[in-house]
Amino acid sequence: MVSRSTASTDTPAIAISDLTVAYQRKPVLWEISLGIPRGALVGLVGPNGAGKSTLIKAMMNLIPRVSGDIRLDGNPMESQLPRVAYVPQRESVDWDFPASVLDVVLMGLYRQIGWFRAVRSQHRKRAMEALEQVGIAELASRQISQLSGGQQQRTFLARALVQAADVYLMDEPFAAVDAATEQSIIEVLRSLQHDRKTILVVHHDLHTVPEYFDWLILLNVRAVAWGPMDSTFTPDNLRRTYGGRLTLLDEVTEAIRRRQSL
Repeated sequence: MVSRSTASTDTPAIAISDLTVAYQRKPVLWEISLGIPRGALVGLVGPNGAGKSTLIKAMMNLIPRVSGDIRLDGNPMESQLPRVAYVPQRESVDWDFPASVLDVVLMGLYRQIGWFRAVRSQHRKRAMEALEQVGIAELASRQISQLSGGQQQRTFLARALVQAADVYLMDEPFAAVDAATEQSIIEVLRSLQHDRKTILVVHHDLHTVPEYFDWLILLNVRAVAWGPMDSTFTPDNLRRTYGGRLTLLDEVTEAIRRRQSL
């Protein structure tokens, strides 16, 4: 279980104010305002089409906003992106691109290496250390097209780790991975949290939400609820977030009740 005392109650590391994003004039995110505390391991949860990936892309300045402001430590997020590491959805990556695992991880250091400059030994050392941290150093020379789904996720996690960022934004890092990979990833995230990093993770499995995270955002176009896990992961908030589309609501509700009675 994640420690409940790690997330700071001080000024939020990330502050989102009145954020609205629309695709072809249809709102995908509507007037989102919330703060994410420094050092929190945050689950971002909601039904399909709720805008979870859109929120992360807006934070990365990858898509335009209709309105709103996003700040990191009080500064505009777009000026702070060197401090942010991003792990995209695995399905959005061209895994047929001719690159090795080590090449992909080294891409996380491009700001330090510089365009069209030679990769130095210290860069390769850092990349290998990141691969060792996620448990696939032996695959460094393998082409990414030859990797399993779990190995692909670990590769992009290593690319994020090598950046030594302050904030990590991860879009479904547990999707389509085996149990061993999932446990390996959550252990890395807890290690980052121990180092006072702020981590936001899009996640779908409601059963593991209270085990993996200590802070939660429930999203369905609007921000339905957000805050510490114990006060936010409640049956009422889940119903407000998922409505009748949550077929496992009774099962999850019972799990919440059992957990609260411990």
